[in-house]
Amino acid sequence: MMNVPLFIGTTEVFFILLVVVLVFGSDKIPEIARGLAKVMKTVRNATDDIKNEISKSADEHGFTKDINEITKQIERTKDEIEDAGSIKRNF
Repeated sequence: MMNVPLFIGTTEVFFILLVVVLVFGSDKIPEIARGLAKVMKTVRNATDDIKNEISKSADEHGFTKDINEITKQIERTKDEIEDAGSIKRNF
């Protein structure tokens, strides 16, 4: 069916939908869904704005270059560890 985050299974989703239908009635569900969609869109837009501001600030202060260099170094170290093979620990 659908993949719902937060480790909620299909059975739980159906149970929640059943409770929503019983509490609000089937005629209110489209209105509730529209309201939730608006809230989700607002949160997504706010999150994107925050990400853009952080990226812009990082670029202005020169952190982006440092982050890219650190990422490259991490990848090089990871490759070196993988090339070395498995490491056995003796306890």
